[in-house]
Amino acid sequence: MLIRQGFVLLLVAAAVAARPSLASASGVAYPDADWTQAWIQSPSSAGDATLHADVLRPKGSTNADKTPVIISIGPYFNHSGQTGPAGPAEGTQYDPVGPNAGPSERFQDFVEGSHLLQQGYTFVMVDLRGFGGSNGCLDWSGPGEQSDVVNAVRWAASQPWSTGRVGMYGKSYDALTGLIGVDKRPQGLDAVVSQEPVYDDYRYLYGDGMRRENSVATPALYDGIAATPGPLADSGDTPNYNVSSLNNPVCLVQNFAAQAGDDNHDSDFWKQRNLIPGATGSNVPLFLTQGLTENNTVADGTQQYLANHTGYERAWLGPWEHVRGNERCASGDSSTGCDSSNVGRLKEGRAGWFDEVMRFYGHYLKGETPSVADPPFAVQTNDGKWRSEAQWPPTDMRQYTTPLKAGSYTDSAQSESTAFNSPSSSPSDPTVTSGLWTVSKPLPYDVHLSGSPTAAINVTTTLPNANLVVDVYDLGADGTGPLVTRQGHLVRSQGDSTVPLTLWGADWKLGAGDRIAVRVTDNNQDWWTFAAPSGQSVTVRGGSITLPFLRYRRTQTIQGDPGVQLADYLSTQTATAPADAVSGAVDFSLPPALASPPKGSVYTGGYTEPVGGRKSK
Repeated sequence: MLIRQGFVLLLVAAAVAARPSLASASGVAYPDADWTQAWIQSPSSAGDATLHADVLRPKGSTNADKTPVIISIGPYFNHSGQTGPAGPAEGTQYDPVGPNAGPSERFQDFVEGSHLLQQGYTFVMVDLRGFGGSNGCLDWSGPGEQSDVVNAVRWAASQPWSTGRVGMYGKSYDALTGLIGVDKRPQGLDAVVSQEPVYDDYRYLYGDGMRRENSVATPALYDGIAATPGPLADSGDTPNYNVSSLNNPVCLVQNFAAQAGDDNHDSDFWKQRNLIPGATGSNVPLFLTQGLTENNTVADGTQQYLANHTGYERAWLGPWEHVRGNERCASGDSSTGCDSSNVGRLKEGRAGWFDEVMRFYGHYLKGETPSVADPPFAVQTNDGKWRSEAQWPPTDMRQYTTPLKAGSYTDSAQSESTAFNSPSSSPSDPTVTSGLWTVSKPLPYDVHLSGSPTAAINVTTTLPNANLVVDVYDLGADGTGPLVTRQGHLVRSQGDSTVPLTLWGADWKLGAGDRIAVRVTDNNQDWWTFAAPSGQSVTVRGGSITLPFLRYRRTQTIQGDPGVQLADYLSTQTATAPADAVSGAVDFSLPPALASPPKGSVYTGGYTEPVGGRKSK
């Protein structure tokens, strides 16, 4: 979300205790804006706070020039740098001295790329409690931060220069606060753009008990950010900016202990931070992006959140990493897929992000009639092609259940993820073939998986706390192929049990002759890195996998190229099924062969909304 996989914890610990030398200045000048600072009162059951806000108004505007407000609320707007001393690890600037040239540059790309100020909007960046110039204890998505979102939106709607209509914008953490806005529905909130959010905070740290690196790294990182004051020599800040930003060390200790010490998904702490139930009945319009193959804020809960949310929905979904809709590969960019041949390419692959976002805001914040017929859901599949859907998963999705084979595996918690294996890995490599496999016979025709698979695994354990993972693959004729989706679970009690799992959302085409493979094993080391082994042999007495398939073949495409990560993902995140699993292939429950879509239906792949039309589900 918030951190990158492989983040070095020692750097975070050192960052809290030490201040590095001056880096390049934080903040940038916004030539089209008048910048002011404001303070927002945020009472809450978790304690009261005073929130700092940077306000960018169109140049020369007065209170009489009323505008809608686009607001971003998060931990990243500190004037000394968005990730503080952790900047060297996170790739962001850090300037502990200053003075800075203006507010945070975190969304400079949006402010300038969308021309929102020239289009008559105000942009506001609000520090959550405990971050930047805001006081109080940091409270990751808890009652305190939920109150901050509600109070910040209400404040923006009530200002004398505001029309009373507010949108939210963010990516990652400040996309999560956007979902809080959707859930809480404060007066004045009329549109939310949320790129690569987390839907349930627990799932970002754990997989139903199995620990990710994030279970320690995430609270450590945000303690480090919260402990960072603003620039010491910043003439642009009010005197109480740094006074407010000096976080109580007790807050930092409590934050770390609450997250790193609680692996129980059903605890009151984590229930308060699960945003999926709160979306039920919300009509706040939502524009979402979600990388379906990313390894940071994964599509774990995407389908469930969208199912609960009843308001208008728009989204870009596809095989990309933790990136923004407008983000391009730059020279020297070492992120996945950004080699020298891809400089300038859009990381998600689809052009027009800012234009589409501003049409969305224009409709819901200004009442404008869009002049362009956009697809409600723009979806990129594993072949790199884009299509349109009226909603996701599509309404022609049906579920098909297949029994899984019995057997056993050893819980060493060290099974390499079948993702991230080198393409040179041999089929005999146990890190590629380990686990209990159920492999389909070659598919008789093309199928299209769309949605979140589910599984039920019947297990017998002799010790508590056994690790269990279910992986789904698309295998080629050689028995090797990429990971489609997965999920993990810690079997806490010993004896017989049935483990239910909801796998991450996926949208994947499998061709005739491919094989579907399901692996039941102990771990994917790239994800549940801190999982502890129980050392026992886990008996799988059988179970089932339920896969969501579409009825109609999408015959049309829409604008968009393959995301830059896709080729790397397909070549490296692969597994090779054992020869005996392939020779013992079984019939999977499959849908009928894909049918041609009814003419003019939403199933063609080319559907767009009628110009001027916006509908809820």
